Amino acid sequence: MHSTLTLAFKYFNYYLKASNGKGHGIHSPFVYQWVREVLNGPSSPPNVKEIEALRQHLRNDTSSIEVLDLGAGSRQSNFKTRRVDAIAKSALKSSKIAALLYRMVGYHKPHSILEMGTSFGITSCYLAAGHSQGKLVTMEGAPVIAQIAQDNFKLLDYKNIELRQGDFAQLLPTYLNEIESVGLVYIDGNHQYLPTLEYFHALLEKVNEQSVLIFDDIYWSSEMEQAWSEIKNHPKVTLTIDLFFIGIVFFRNENKQKEHFVIRY
Repeated sequence: MHSTLTLAFKYFNYYLKASNGKGHGIHSPFVYQWVREVLNGPSSPPNVKEIEALRQHLRNDTSSIEVLDLGAGSRQSNFKTRRVDAIAKSALKSSKIAALLYRMVGYHKPHSILEMGTSFGITSCYLAAGHSQGKLVTMEGAPVIAQIAQDNFKLLDYKNIELRQGDFAQLLPTYLNEIESVGLVYIDGNHQYLPTLEYFHALLEKVNEQSVLIFDDIYWSSEMEQAWSEIKNHPKVTLTIDLFFIGIVFFRNENKQKEHFVIRY
């Protein structure tokens, strides 16, 4: 994981080279419209106040839980006792990013949504709110955190969320066997080079031109930067949008030449 100083330096470089966040100077009609309607869209879930109140409650929680760590930083499954507030501050995505994901669901109208990395379920609620007529499948490796998320879904009365607890290496193939094609996928569960690329290549088997893959924390570490670079350059990928905090991948047939956009957000 990069240090705070390194991340700040990388963000400064990103900010300097990024295209205008309002769409000015972007020549791709699709990306221009996407920036105007999605990146700068005003909409948030109807119960955003309740979701954000829950986020604040989690941030203020000082209790301790035993966490089965299957993600980055763990070469083997092991238990670590950490404070809920410490986990929340590192794992809960900002309301700005969560609202963007909500708008993406509303704009792209995917037939299916998968979230890899439930955490405490705050982002799950944003995604599910945008897909109210369908079902969100969300995966979480840590059993205790999965139970907290499940409790949060009940608290906020989200009935269109199916939480699957376990190792992504087993859960993802099962999910892919159940669907005809990938809709929208948010990958936020393992910030390591090899697992990230393994998830990407598994998802590639079921993508089509409407599929959207979203990778979280693409500058989180040197490994994630390397993984993002390889994902961008894969022959099936026709368009990517780099927002620093997340990287978005498209497979649009209309893009005859590969395009990469770095946009300020």
